[in-house]
Amino acid sequence: MPEAIPFPMRQECPPGACVCERDALLRDPQGDTRILRLTREEEKKLIHHIDTISSYADLRKLGERMQAQLGVALDITPSARGVRTVRGFTIALAERPGLCRKTRQTVPAAVRKCLERNPEIVYAILNERDLLGQG
Repeated sequence: MPEAIPFPMRQECPPGACVCERDALLRDPQGDTRILRLTREEEKKLIHHIDTISSYADLRKLGERMQAQLGVALDITPSARGVRTVRGFTIALAERPGLCRKTRQTVPAAVRKCLERNPEIVYAILNERDLLGQG
C-alpha cells in the first residue's frame, strides 16, 4: 500500500457493485490517484456545475479542469451518420482505474441534459467538427 493519500478519498463501493479497480489503483505506487478526489459530495458539486453551464467555452473549460484536477477526459463526439438530436452524440468519460461506474453514468447524463437545454452548445460542437459545412 502506498503512502497515505493526502486528501479526502471517495468511499469504496460495495463489493461487486463497481468495476473501478480502486484497490488496484491504491496498490500501484505509480498510480494516478487524482480521480479518488471525486468524493460523492464533490461529484454532486460537479453535476451542479454542469447544470449551470450555458456556453461551449464553459463546457470546454470544465473538460480541461476535469483533466487537470482529476486526470479524466470528457469526450463528446457527434455520430458520423449525423446528429438530429442530442442523442446523436456519444458522451463519455475516458476509462481509467478509480473511476466509479456511477460517475461514468451520471456525468455524461448531466452533460446530455446541459446540451438539451443549450442548443447553441450543440451547434458549436458541430461547427468545431465542421459537420454543418461551415468554417
